[in-house]
Amino acid sequence: MNKEEILSKSRQENKDEGVEFIENEGRKVGYNVFCIVFIFIVVFNSFIGEQSYAVFALFSVFMAGESIPKYKLTHKKIDLIIMIVSAIAAIISLVSFVLASLR
Repeated sequence: MNKEEILSKSRQENKDEGVEFIENEGRKVGYNVFCIVFIFIVVFNSFIGEQSYAVFALFSVFMAGESIPKYKLTHKKIDLIIMIVSAIAAIISLVSFVLASLR
């Protein structure tokens, strides 16, 4: 590899790291906004007497999906527990949503 190839590769890696950093920051903001909107919808629905099964299903699936790669990489029991509990909650919420919608 000559000097130009090494410099080019180094610049590309730095660019990739910058893009990756920006994407991760965007995910963090998106996660926080998602949680805030989830809480707002659940609280609002409770005030007007509406069920929040669909919203709980979405949030639970999100939490379960987020825990899968965390557990695979770290093997922390808390991530496994979150994944299992969230998956069960998602199934229950989704079934409740379907049953409530069919009434």
